[in-house]
Amino acid sequence: MDAAGVATGDGTYELPDHDTLVALYRAMVVGRRFDAQVTALTRQGRLAVYPSSRGQEACQTGTALALRPQDWLFPTYRDCVAVVTRGVDPVDVLVSFRGDWHCGYDPYEHRVAPQCTPLATNTLHAVGVAHAARLRGEDAVAVVLLGDGATSEGDTHEALNFAAVWKAPVVFVVQNNGYAISVPLHRQTAAPSLAHKGIGYGIRSEQIDGNDAAAVYATVSSAIASAAAGGGPTLIEALTYRIEAHTNADDASRYRQDDEVAGWLERDPVRRLAVFLSSSGDFDATGFDAEAEGLAAGVRTRMGTDAPVSPSDLFEYVYARPTAALARQRADALDLPVGGRATMDGHEPGGRGIR
Repeated sequence: MDAAGVATGDGTYELPDHDTLVALYRAMVVGRRFDAQVTALTRQGRLAVYPSSRGQEACQTGTALALRPQDWLFPTYRDCVAVVTRGVDPVDVLVSFRGDWHCGYDPYEHRVAPQCTPLATNTLHAVGVAHAARLRGEDAVAVVLLGDGATSEGDTHEALNFAAVWKAPVVFVVQNNGYAISVPLHRQTAAPSLAHKGIGYGIRSEQIDGNDAAAVYATVSSAIASAAAGGGPTLIEALTYRIEAHTNADDASRYRQDDEVAGWLERDPVRRLAVFLSSSGDFDATGFDAEAEGLAAGVRTRMGTDAPVSPSDLFEYVYARPTAALARQRADALDLPVGGRATMDGHEPGGRGIR
């Protein structure tokens, strides 16, 4: 589907059915509103940091909706919309960005691994889970999201090699948005394309328009089906663009021009799918905007309330059995006898609380 919303497939993949296209559109509308709301909350100081994925909605939703219930998703820090599309509570997705916990949801419940901040480490996690699933005889595929910068990391190459040799049921979805923070693609790789990196390891690889939700969904679905049938891994390079800065701590005007951004705005993934669906004459988007606003309002309300914290959390969950030194530090900080416990406000009944 081109930027004007006209189907231009070459017959390699079938166009997803109407209901799937509507589901993709709905997920992108909701995802974009979620992203805008979280960006605003970050500017208000409710979150420590947030990496927007505005412009990459087709990659996020097309991948998440292509997953089967038994499959695993291994997202990065930029893939909040994919995680929300997978069904995780939006506020639980934001727990780590608020600085509360490393992960706010149960990875096993939704089969979504904790969002990965160190570049490319999730590629190895995905390959490991996929290989283990195959050894156990389970029908599960691992899909890992990574950026163009992550393909220059050693972890990615180790993951690609292992996956190829052992034919692990894993799909690598590379969201090539053109920049590794501020470093443009041509300054970090000499490969003709990022898909060539997969080919170099003997992996079936494709390059697609990452702003075409239909193409992302069709390609990832095919890769998942192939992996589940024993066909081994696939690498998909999805060409896309992040419209916002790398994070709220970045100034994108220092390394890219406005006309470059404007060119990609013309390739907007949400608008092009809306145009295509509207041309079908059987498209009713009534309710999607209201649903998106409802989700945003819920996020505003819930994120506007400070999470309860306890000073004793500084000492919990580090060791299954705290060391003697840590126990002494905890007792000293909380003014407790060694082995004592604090209340949620940091006070031991009868004690002086944290100093």
